[in-house]
Amino acid sequence: MLLGFLARQLGDSRLLLVGCYRDTELSRQHPLAETLAQLSREPVFRRQVLRGLGQDELEHFIGVHRSQELTETLYARTEGNPFFMTEVIKLLSEGGELTAEHVGTPVGLRIPESVREVIGQRLNRLSERCNEVLTTASVIGREFDFRLLIGVSGGVTEDQLLQSVDEAVSSHLIEDVPGQMDRYQFSHALVQQTLAEEVSTSRRVRLHARIGAALEELYGSDVESHAAELAHHFSEAEPVMGTAKLVRFSLLAGEQALAAYAYEEGLGHFQRALEAKGVPLSGAEPAPDQEAAALIHSMGLSQWAIEPRHNLLIAVENLTRAFAYYIEAGDTDQAVAIAESPIYPLPGSQSGMARLIGRALELIPADSHRAGRLLSQYGIAMGQAHGDYEVAQEAFSRALNIARSFKDPNLEMRILAYSANVDIFHMHWDECVDKALQAIELGREIDEVDALFLAHYVAMNGLHRLGDLPRARRHAEATLDLAERSRDRWWLATAWSRKEIVFRAEGDWQAARECSDRGLHVLPLDLRLLGNRILLEYESGDFEQGESYLDRLQESMRLHEPEPTTVFGITAAVVPMVARISGAASKFHVAEAAARTVLESQSAPPAFGAWCRIGLAVIVCEESDIDKAKDGYSALEHLTGATWPFGITTDRILGLLCCTLGRYERAVGHFEDGMVICRRGGCQPEYAWTCHDYAETLLLRDSSGDRTKAVQLLDEAQAISTELEMPPLMARVSALPEQAASLNERAQAYPDSLTQREVEVLRLIAAGKTDREIAEELVIGVRTVSTHVGNILNKTNAANQQGLV
Repeated sequence: MLLGFLARQLGDSRLLLVGCYRDTELSRQHPLAETLAQLSREPVFRRQVLRGLGQDELEHFIGVHRSQELTETLYARTEGNPFFMTEVIKLLSEGGELTAEHVGTPVGLRIPESVREVIGQRLNRLSERCNEVLTTASVIGREFDFRLLIGVSGGVTEDQLLQSVDEAVSSHLIEDVPGQMDRYQFSHALVQQTLAEEVSTSRRVRLHARIGAALEELYGSDVESHAAELAHHFSEAEPVMGTAKLVRFSLLAGEQALAAYAYEEGLGHFQRALEAKGVPLSGAEPAPDQEAAALIHSMGLSQWAIEPRHNLLIAVENLTRAFAYYIEAGDTDQAVAIAESPIYPLPGSQSGMARLIGRALELIPADSHRAGRLLSQYGIAMGQAHGDYEVAQEAFSRALNIARSFKDPNLEMRILAYSANVDIFHMHWDECVDKALQAIELGREIDEVDALFLAHYVAMNGLHRLGDLPRARRHAEATLDLAERSRDRWWLATAWSRKEIVFRAEGDWQAARECSDRGLHVLPLDLRLLGNRILLEYESGDFEQGESYLDRLQESMRLHEPEPTTVFGITAAVVPMVARISGAASKFHVAEAAARTVLESQSAPPAFGAWCRIGLAVIVCEESDIDKAKDGYSALEHLTGATWPFGITTDRILGLLCCTLGRYERAVGHFEDGMVICRRGGCQPEYAWTCHDYAETLLLRDSSGDRTKAVQLLDEAQAISTELEMPPLMARVSALPEQAASLNERAQAYPDSLTQREVEVLRLIAAGKTDREIAEELVIGVRTVSTHVGNILNKTNAANQQGLV
């Protein structure tokens, strides 16, 4: 009554009255129900339904950084209910069990007594029959069908069951599933769990058996489309029903999960079925029967999709086990189907897939359509995993002839994409782009997501290497769209890493960091993302954060066998570049060991060898080792004109090597070439570093006009590094002119200490050019022009651009 009275007086006052109540405890007979009805007629009244916290809020609620897997699991079980969350997290923390590994286990999330008591209080208000019905429903699952509940609730009539269900609905313990007739769900997962845990093991097993049998009858001819539900109940009923139905429905459910890209779910089904059959989940032992072979094959496909790529060997090992069974059984079709599995080889890692495909090729006619598909797989395996470019291209050529003879554009597109990908690892960039664009053109009429993704990915890489950043960006965008369609985690991480490369090359640190975060959310130890993130943090001056990512990269390297793979190539390149940026030479031994792993291998992709040689060249320059500088120059001089994933040009590296060797004339030529590449592609950070290194070389040469030119270059580097916020480069640029201070050439050249570039900008302003027109004429960014204009105004004390004119 007081609340109603106050509500009528609040209209013109500056008061806010807030009250809250539990709708789960509000019946029609409760006094508040009538008050709420009256309040709803007042214009000042607003009702706000309070839901649980969101998943992002849960991360803040925990208070410390936890893995995405942990927060997702906690959120799924507590559904954002603050009380449940508080009690569950407190219980897990006290036991040291607040980890994804623990919470993700079947018994990992215990219900705290405080939560159990609250749920128990609500259940105690219900009738005994209602509690029995809900207990049976809890064994069915979070959702349950009324017809199924009738079938397994022995001794309860339909009317009695309806009364119990209505009683539970009115108490807000269960609710209708929207849009579905006679289907209900528990209002909260912990309510279901509380009830289910009160059922004895013996009764629960028998209930699952009855539920499974009732579901088979209920679904009839449509039973296979509900395989996952049946697999769950027959798995729980295994002690009384045996394994036959468990294995049958687990295989069906797993294959349905694979078709829907739900690889983790599929893997769980296949492993559960194999364990029920007593078949080892790993090892070299062939499958004992056809059912096990099918399970092992599908398990291998699931593992390929979700395991870290350094565990690719596990997936291929299981494919080989299934392959061996079908060969022994004389089932050539199934054996070849396994060899055709779309296993994308890890560059530099010999998983055994090429050998498997080679054996399959011996089983079929050399000019058959299946041979074309297998040859495409064989080509990419030989070109990437084994580093054999000639054998790979021969396989692609044969496959392409077969695809065209059968008029199969899908296969032709896949072969071109695979061949282009091998080209990129063997540094045939023009050929790579040409093939990728052909594949993309074919893909306009074909819904072949994986091959089209690979074509755009390769086109992006090739164009980036050639310094065409604008076109590379378009293909990076396309890779992300396709990756999101495929829902493959590896492709998603790959797509985000490509976008990060483009943004970082332009100096857009914020956008690059956002892309990196999105990719690392998908694959936290992705080597490409980690390598690029390290450089991003160091370039933007956050050395502490960069060091943490460098530690993660080294952690990832320790998980790998010493092979000429991506992680060793990235480590060999990134560690020295970090030293170049920070000025603190350290961990060179780590980079040198990683480089040896790649360079001493006969199967290393040439691109990885180039990464390693770039890293070693930086070490050589930092240590001024003239003898090694000669070897480094010879190893890299054929790669002029290339821009690498780490945002560095070969030409700048060659310029540094020539400077170390005292070959200043040649160094100047390389730096000039590097600047042209950067201007053309809009690679601002690399352009600024090239200006700095070029200026440093000129100061060392100290010929006529060198100091003036050096000062101009340093001014350009300072303007860009200031605009892009690159503290490490800003500091180095500021320190370098001290070497030239004695001549004071800057002061003698132009009034008010204007630089050469500032004079060029000033003359274009006087000619009536806009900032954008000046940027286009001088081949620099519009923001860089604005920085120059600001500097000119400050130096000349002019009030505005009209004053400058």
